[in-house]
Amino acid sequence: MKKLLTIPILLLLAGCDINVLDAKSETGQDQAFLIWFSFGLMMIVLVVVFVLFARFVWKYRETDQNKHTLPKDVKGNKKLEITWTTLAILLLVVLAVPTVAITYDQSPVLSSSEEAEQAVHVNVTGQQFFWTFEYENGKETTNKLVIPANKTIVFHLISKDVIHSFWIPQLGGKTDVLPGKELLYKLKNPKEGTYEGKCAEFCGVQHTKMQFTTRVVSNEEYENWLKE
Repeated sequence: MKKLLTIPILLLLAGCDINVLDAKSETGQDQAFLIWFSFGLMMIVLVVVFVLFARFVWKYRETDQNKHTLPKDVKGNKKLEITWTTLAILLLVVLAVPTVAITYDQSPVLSSSEEAEQAVHVNVTGQQFFWTFEYENGKETTNKLVIPANKTIVFHLISKDVIHSFWIPQLGGKTDVLPGKELLYKLKNPKEGTYEGKCAEFCGVQHTKMQFTTRVVSNEEYENWLKE
């Protein structure tokens, strides 16, 4: 028993600092909402199933009175079958509506030319074992990303060697970075602060060192930084 208790204690002591549910951008908040919404819906289903399971186990348990009695042969119940089939379809629809809406909203395709002009574009190049960021005025940084707050940021992602994965846990979900193929990732309205980013795809012996710092600053500070 003591050995079993050490497992959750060790997990608590691990002190994981990656908190995707404490989102600091509109993109991340939408993703966190979808996680919690799906979790809540599935918990309702799980509780109902477990309650019914426990009820059936108790109701139809063997006793001294029925152990020599064969159970009634039930051929089916059309009303019940229609009911639980309809409920399953409704649950899928309830889950699908926000999933499709958020997925469409987070599509890397910009919805209008005005949005494309107002967005901040950053070229991101991943290679063993560091990140290079190139800004619209040609300025480059290594393992240090700077972006303005409350703007739409479009990352143009490409790899020079193997497959990497671009991920800033508190700002949004990760995106694969492929060699020879540019992919886009759209980040909406990040909040000011400093966040850790990393490669989330094993890419070689020094994969753990492939991390970067992200600073989200005010628009004025960002413009001044670009001119430095």
